[in-house]
Amino acid sequence: MSDKTSPLPGILSALAAFAVFSLHDVAIKLLGGGYAVFQIVFFAVLFSFPLAVVMLLRDDVAGTLRPVHPWWTALRTGSVVITGMGVFYAFSELPLAQVYAIIFASPLLITVLSIPILGEKVRAHRWAAVIVGLIGVMIVLRPGGGVDLSWGHAAALGGAFFSALASVIVRKIGRDERTPVLMLYPMVANFVVMGAILPLVYRPMPLGDLGLWALVAVGGFAAGLLMIQAYRRADAVLVAPMQYSQIIWAALYGWLFFGEAIDGGTAAGAAVIIASGLYIVLREGRGRSNTTPVLRTRSRAETGTAMRIGPMMSQAERDIRAAARAHYG
Repeated sequence: MSDKTSPLPGILSALAAFAVFSLHDVAIKLLGGGYAVFQIVFFAVLFSFPLAVVMLLRDDVAGTLRPVHPWWTALRTGSVVITGMGVFYAFSELPLAQVYAIIFASPLLITVLSIPILGEKVRAHRWAAVIVGLIGVMIVLRPGGGVDLSWGHAAALGGAFFSALASVIVRKIGRDERTPVLMLYPMVANFVVMGAILPLVYRPMPLGDLGLWALVAVGGFAAGLLMIQAYRRADAVLVAPMQYSQIIWAALYGWLFFGEAIDGGTAAGAAVIIASGLYIVLREGRGRSNTTPVLRTRSRAETGTAMRIGPMMSQAERDIRAAARAHYG
């Protein structure tokens, strides 16, 4: 941890980032009331692309946009596109707190997927945490109980799974691939796929709604910058759990903008999922993992509509290592 004294500034930056991310999600939910998910994703990418390019201009690593691992890159790109559609659709259909509770299962899925993809050894303690966390998901969904399951729930579950898959693939190929490859391929794929479908679902957009799309773009960009600062100022084991603060913002924003209240089942399930996720984070932070896939994810679900901080942080770490080699010979 370079230039880190107190971790408090990093923790506060992470909390601020997830507060902004939650506002970003409120804008998506508001747009979801009047537009198809394909149109929402398309214009989110269109508005975000210039901001991502600004960040990519800082990449001075020589090379092309041809991926070193084309098949893994293709699988990751497809996973990110599905994640974006799933998460955006879920926000438009479900209460904010339910979507967050389901997406919080992503670290559990990352742990499982890291076994075949990264060769990670997951022992009894983390397996127990995964099982408990999945029980928490069932508490939130309560099949046959008080929740009428819908396509929104399926979309949220799909978003959690494919987000986890994309994150594990980045952990596998991130050292070899250039930052522009990791960032641009999902954005371009979203633009092409959603653009092809857009004529079938397009609705004219008044100026006020364009402002919501601008909020999605600027909010995602600002939250990404705050996350970069958080990881520069505090250890990952302290920053990663801050994502669970989104459940607080879900309660506040859900009540303020949509008149939503968190029911007992969602609260109980979210508590179980969060506890199991925190346990996995702490186990990885104590060196109980060879690949630390959850800690290295660095952010929440990647939707391919904004910059992803993982590649940017990896690039920063490579720069730090290069500077250290130059200094110490």
